[in-house]
Amino acid sequence: MTYEVNGKTLEATENGYLVNQDDWDKDVAQAIAAAEGLSLTQDHCDVIDYLRDAYINHNGEQPNNRAILKAMQDKWVGRKVDNKTLFDLFPGNPSKQAGKVAGLGSIASADWMPL
Repeated sequence: MTYEVNGKTLEATENGYLVNQDDWDKDVAQAIAAAEGLSLTQDHCDVIDYLRDAYINHNGEQPNNRAILKAMQDKWVGRKVDNKTLFDLFPGNPSKQAGKVAGLGSIASADWMPL
């Protein structure tokens, strides 16, 4: 599978995860989101930014749905934030689908095979 972004062809796994995480930028996120049937809003971007921060700054940590929920409750103060909120944003499973849009691999996906 590939994504075409700004005249570049980016390699992705069979399940749509970027092969080279360094290829990621916001235009790539838009392309992956479109392929997932998503139109990114600021709320989507908040989740994506949180996941990228956790992955890049915390040794490859990939937060699960519970951790994402807690982080967004802290970020979106004064709003009701629950699992439905996250699944409305990322119906394909927030941690996996948002991680894909964020350009992160998924050790929970079939793409990951131990050596």
